[in-house]
Amino acid sequence: MNPVIGLDVSKGESQIQAFLDKGKPYRKSFSIKHDIKGLGNLLEFLHEVEKLANGNQPTVVLESTGHYHYPVTQFLEEQNYVYIIVNPLISHRAKSSSLRKVKTDAIDAYHLCELFYKEELEPYKKRGIQLLNLRNLTRQQESIAEISAKAKLQLHSLLDQVFPEYRGVFGSLYSKVSLLTLLAFPTSEAVLSASERELSEKISELCKSRSEIWAQERAKKLKEAALRNPFQNNLYQSNIFNLEMLVRLVLQYQEHLSKIATEIDALAKEVEEYHLLQSIPGIGEKIAATIISEIGEINRFDSAKKLVAFAGVDPSVYSSGKFTASVNRITKRGSNRLRHALYMAVQSGIRDSRKKKTTDEIIARNKRLREFYDKKREEGKPFRVAVIACVNKLLHWIYALLKNRTTFQDIA
Repeated sequence: MNPVIGLDVSKGESQIQAFLDKGKPYRKSFSIKHDIKGLGNLLEFLHEVEKLANGNQPTVVLESTGHYHYPVTQFLEEQNYVYIIVNPLISHRAKSSSLRKVKTDAIDAYHLCELFYKEELEPYKKRGIQLLNLRNLTRQQESIAEISAKAKLQLHSLLDQVFPEYRGVFGSLYSKVSLLTLLAFPTSEAVLSASERELSEKISELCKSRSEIWAQERAKKLKEAALRNPFQNNLYQSNIFNLEMLVRLVLQYQEHLSKIATEIDALAKEVEEYHLLQSIPGIGEKIAATIISEIGEINRFDSAKKLVAFAGVDPSVYSSGKFTASVNRITKRGSNRLRHALYMAVQSGIRDSRKKKTTDEIIARNKRLREFYDKKREEGKPFRVAVIACVNKLLHWIYALLKNRTTFQDIA
């Protein structure tokens, strides 16, 4: 016998259907909660099915449902049960094969069991605790970076209404010393009420790594900016309040991002693949951490084409009768975070590595990738098409590199 249990997972609960063998459903479906009692009932049912199937351990099939299936999969791992996580696109296709339009949790669980016998589904291969932790951290880093970027835009907008001339005082408006100085002196009135010496001492206190001369120069610039500022008297105190609040938020986000980056670096250094990926010119620490955390264990893919499909950069195909589409977009059905990281890696790789060119020769960070990009452009490919082709090429290199546990120089 080849028993299987289908789980239709939703928020906080799952619908369960069992088959003892192909075409042999067992009992009516029932639901369990994702709590200790519910998971205990699931374990009892697993033992019951295993006993009826002559000691053959049932395989559990479930859809990937964001984070809702995590309690179930973690429980199954602890109990050493084999489980298969199905792509929702595959399960939806199987459900759509019926002429009747029926959608219930019980029917969905039933279809997952049938899918197990129809398709060659591979058991889920664990990413490992390290890679899961790395993925969680890189995704959190991306989320906070997006929020921080929005806060910076709001701060920039408010600064235009309170102290627009401040932007030229420091090299970077969003450096820590710049934001802390702005927090201490958010208006022209606050700056002009202090002496240049007081300003210099405050800036020097906020940035001890710089010289006193540098602090004095910034204080002078700050005074000049305050005198040029069109808003000498701010009528709207709400703008000043919001400005100070946004400065504090940006500082907090920067602190959080710094802590996450330190944690990612410490965790990633323990992963061999992290160092291998950085041997590819154009891939730095951040991009390497994102790529390896999103890919997970390379053994999940038995060919480079499957890795390309996972990233969603494989071309879609449309053909019907005598018609075959000549313009095909990429599927974009895989990991969008992985696609973005690969795109950034390509952009970095084909870029000129010299800040000041002494000759007309173009020296790219990744010479082989740049040559491939130039070849595609010479063939008449648009910029985006050429970049996607480079992403595809880069994924093939990454696959070979991770499979053979070697550096880019060795496979080049």
